[in-house]
Amino acid sequence: MNSPLVEVDAHALQVEVDLIYAGVDNLAGKRIYQDPRCLLHRDAERCLRKASALARQAGLRLRIFDAYRPGYAQYLLWQALPNPEYVRDPGLGSHHTRGVAVDLTLIDASGQPLDMGTSFDDMREQSHQFFADLPADIQRNRLLLLGIMLAAGFTYIDSEWWHYELPDAENYPLIDDGSIQPAT
Repeated sequence: MNSPLVEVDAHALQVEVDLIYAGVDNLAGKRIYQDPRCLLHRDAERCLRKASALARQAGLRLRIFDAYRPGYAQYLLWQALPNPEYVRDPGLGSHHTRGVAVDLTLIDASGQPLDMGTSFDDMREQSHQFFADLPADIQRNRLLLLGIMLAAGFTYIDSEWWHYELPDAENYPLIDDGSIQPAT
């Protein structure tokens, strides 16, 4: 089978890749990814290229926390947090498992993340895209990321400021890449 997944070339795209689930500091509290490659569906990777260029126009770069997520990883995250507002039921299929979703933030020229009010995978209302009770500078940072990602061809979800996906993500098939193995 010819996989639609391509590896995100961090150097070529001038992005930073920090796959949170390749380490233990995540919502599951354990290493989930054995294979730390950052993969996306080729359509999403094209949009990510555009997003990276737009971020650089603003003197910023993208830091990617998660991209393609194998099916086994979606099950592990669902076991850790079976809340459909934040983790999609693996029976429905995650847009990450379709390769068309990416979790990211903006970093400045010194590599410091812009303040988004919460950390990645902070599963509280404060992490919702348009949570109103945050200082103006945090709102500005979130809106800057939102503008970059929308202009690049992505759409957003309400519950996570860091999550972006291709429009009509449901139209993409789930991808079960047998070459990507669970952490042991």
